[in-house]
Amino acid sequence: MRRAARESVAMTAPRRKFGKVLLTGQPMLYVCLLLVAISASYIYEARTRTIFACQARGYTPDRYLAYCHGASYADYEHGAFLFDLEPSARDFARKADVLFLGNSRMEIGLSTAATSNWFSSASASYYLMGFGYNENEAFEGKLLRTIQPQAKVYVINVDDFFVSTETAPAKAVFHNPEARSQYERKKSWQNIHESICGRFAGFCGNKYTIFRSRRTGAYYPQSRESVAAVTPVSYDDAVQPEVVDRQAAAATAFLSRFAAGKCVILMVTPYVRTQLGNARAIAERLGKTLVTVGNVGGLRTFDGSHLDQPSAARWSQAFLQAAGPEIRSCLRKQGAAPS
Repeated sequence: MRRAARESVAMTAPRRKFGKVLLTGQPMLYVCLLLVAISASYIYEARTRTIFACQARGYTPDRYLAYCHGASYADYEHGAFLFDLEPSARDFARKADVLFLGNSRMEIGLSTAATSNWFSSASASYYLMGFGYNENEAFEGKLLRTIQPQAKVYVINVDDFFVSTETAPAKAVFHNPEARSQYERKKSWQNIHESICGRFAGFCGNKYTIFRSRRTGAYYPQSRESVAAVTPVSYDDAVQPEVVDRQAAAATAFLSRFAAGKCVILMVTPYVRTQLGNARAIAERLGKTLVTVGNVGGLRTFDGSHLDQPSAARWSQAFLQAAGPEIRSCLRKQGAAPS
């Protein structure tokens, strides 16, 4: 019996020693697991909400990241222009012969080889100064006061442009005292983003991304993590008198302030239920030309709002064929001599 007791004690001792080692190692194991969890959480956050939610394939010496669909990054182009974080972009906009104003529908619709080829053949410079978030005169008017462009011709996408409601990015850059520093940080992250995601694409997400040309303002969308059902372009010919009255009055004030003595051409980029009736009525009220393209069939949007790339290529070519003679005439009258 004493022997059995001694054997029991002998067997219990290693268990106690092992237990002490296990208990001693638990805090370290917990710390390791915690660090792994924190790291995984941070990587997930980075790949879904920050600039690392987007790929970096679109950077070139001419292009910067204008928008990344990560909630903590999102818009950069508004602050880039208002705070002069991309000086060469503002300089090209200021010196352009033809300045386009409008929203992202116009940007995507005219960011095509057809546009660049037409202006190259005309020996004239252009700048697409449209912005996302359905931007309007409230923001772009302030930019015009700051930039003081030398444009001889203004082409304005009349679709809800002559409204004074401030969009979310406009409110931020106008009224948030921290906005400048926030956008400066966004700019500084682009070099890091290009370096890391350019080398390790798998580390970064695949959310919707727009790169933008400093020279022409053109958009270069890189990816869409999900695309709504492709939707054909359609037109609404109805006229809303109260909308026309309000926007025509705002347009009159805008043009007298920024485009006095300049040629002004109005346009509307097609999408689902394009408000063509209102656009025509506003143009008629202003006594300005509204260039529309009615002979391009089969136009489609990828999200109900923006033309897909094949449609943008065909529509922009047709638009410039229609608007080209007046643009050339305006440039000649304003002192330029396009070929």
